Amino acid sequence: MTSQKAHPGRLATLVALVMLLSGCARQGHRDSPDPRPPISGTTGAVAPLAPEMLIGSWTLADVADPGAGKILRLAGDDLHLIGSHCGALGGTWRANSEGIFLADVWSASTAVVEGTPGCEKASRETPGWLRSVTAYQFDGAGLPLLLDQLRQPVARLIPGATPTPEPDKADSVLEPPVVTDEDRRALAPAVALPATLVPVDQQQPVRRWAPTSGHKAAYLEFTTDGEWHGSDGCNDQSGRWITGAGGTLLATTRATTLAFCSDSVPIEHWLMTARRSGLDGEILVLLDAQGDETGRLLPTN
Repeated sequence: MTSQKAHPGRLATLVALVMLLSGCARQGHRDSPDPRPPISGTTGAVAPLAPEMLIGSWTLADVADPGAGKILRLAGDDLHLIGSHCGALGGTWRANSEGIFLADVWSASTAVVEGTPGCEKASRETPGWLRSVTAYQFDGAGLPLLLDQLRQPVARLIPGATPTPEPDKADSVLEPPVVTDEDRRALAPAVALPATLVPVDQQQPVRRWAPTSGHKAAYLEFTTDGEWHGSDGCNDQSGRWITGAGGTLLATTRATTLAFCSDSVPIEHWLMTARRSGLDGEILVLLDAQGDETGRLLPTN
């Protein structure tokens, strides 16, 4: 058998051809940047959102429930759902720069409650579609989308809604909301959870807790349906809650009685100002947006 040596010129041409094909292959599979902002809670970097952009009077679109309402008005921390089958509803809302959203309806106009069959109870509860909202993002046109826990759209918010004047509707509800410096401060990103604390997840808070000091009757209980109930020792308190990455905790608070206790514990204030939560051993620690510790609670069950 005779052996053949590769011609130097042919070998150089072959090497060049292989390198060219390899380079083309790499170009065809090059990772291009995704123009969409990463979704909060994924492994990618999260593009901060501006929750103050949610403030406004919005026409609701693409809501599955036809009686859910026509206008969602978000101003400060006040929420009004106008034009639902149960009339004008009121409550509170929370959102942060990580894309978390929480709403809580707990009031209704007196005329609607007394005059609308079937709404006496429903009008004081958060509608199912709004209860399912846990997040938000902005579409390509900069308009807000309210999302469920699977990041599926629940509603689109169209700007420029104008509520119709009615006898039981306050004039303040008719005015277009304006973003204030106070709103910007309240919705500014919270500082990170201290490294000494373990971030809580959606399951860990679900139990009954007692403050480490203060009135013996004071307590805080988180339930699996996203509700919290508590007492400062003399007044029953309640609201809704949600957690997120990095120990994020947002909660709404509802109207309560104002009975005086000499050693009352400000459970409601702790929840209203909470932005982070973590575990120090078995102790639940609540922190505000500046990272200042506001409350400590021990599990009771």
